[in-house]
Amino acid sequence: MNMAHLPDTQARETLFQDALHCLQQLIACPSFSREEAATARILEEFFQEKNIPTQRDKNNVWAQNQHFDPKKKTLLLCSHHDTVRPNAGYTKDPFLPQIENGRLYGLGSNDAGASLVSLAAAFSWFYAQENLPCNLVFAAVAEEEISGRDGVESLLPHLPKLDCALIGEPTQMQMAVAEKGLMVLDAVAQGRAGHAAREEGENALYRALDDIQWFRTFQFPKVSEWLGPVKMSVTVIDTDNKAHNVVPDTCRFVVDVRLTDAYTPEEVLALIRTQVSSSVQPRSMRLRATGIPLEHPLVQAGLRLGRKLYGSPTSSDKALVGVPALKIGPGDSARSHTADEYIELQELREGINLYLEFIFNFGFLMLNF
Repeated sequence: MNMAHLPDTQARETLFQDALHCLQQLIACPSFSREEAATARILEEFFQEKNIPTQRDKNNVWAQNQHFDPKKKTLLLCSHHDTVRPNAGYTKDPFLPQIENGRLYGLGSNDAGASLVSLAAAFSWFYAQENLPCNLVFAAVAEEEISGRDGVESLLPHLPKLDCALIGEPTQMQMAVAEKGLMVLDAVAQGRAGHAAREEGENALYRALDDIQWFRTFQFPKVSEWLGPVKMSVTVIDTDNKAHNVVPDTCRFVVDVRLTDAYTPEEVLALIRTQVSSSVQPRSMRLRATGIPLEHPLVQAGLRLGRKLYGSPTSSDKALVGVPALKIGPGDSARSHTADEYIELQELREGINLYLEFIFNFGFLMLNF
């Protein structure tokens, strides 16, 4: 029999205050990718105070519900505690968690601290409840911002068998049922060095510009229903030249390719290689485009709560968890990686409440899935 229950108003306020305090601690503690040991400890202490045992793999912290039943299906609640480095546009101290006019400012407040602590609060509420219709595993992972190997991929072998996942990222609490993948390409155009004053050499930079123009203008024929077209952007260009009077023999450039479910990464790479003269090498092909069936209980639970569906242009750990996953969380992706990052306190409060309702509704739907 399903005995899951939701908190009353007073209990919800306690969950909010605890989550807010934890988020303030996380903001105050730098946690750049691969440097998250201190924030991992903060998260361990958050759960210790609630008598919830945790486990740790590198800088990844995880826990499972008290009455875990291997016969039941398992939902992963996952978000990350690493951040990018603050950019030069900050006017506020990125590590000072300031509350002004209903907003909490600080690096990582929006991406993805609010989602992380909201999921942690929801998990802590359900942790000790008996006879939940499904198991819950909470994971606070590292290295998401750099798609590092010591993040969620390192943690997965330590977790129980998972059936599906909620990925906490700033989506304005709407449901990203599909997500673009990411493939970063290192391209190299080769020429022949010569003196710039004479008609010597073959300019590798000019050869690269021809290929860059192709990347800028080419349109892939197939367009995804949820994710639109494949998008390619050249973001870095460089030569070894230090002197103005030398024709460069090598030019390197980087291409950011946002993948859709209309093509596999292998298909995109093969097409590119037939069209450009530069050599092209992918850094990784792990971050594939992902989607979740609309009939899945996770999606249906969100629809019951009036959440809208959309396709996300940004990548996340959704691509790496290996099970059907839905990306949803408080905050706005447009604020991610911006100066003076913030989360509205009301967004944090709503995030906790919606995660609670989401998990509760999902549990009932899972009984018949």
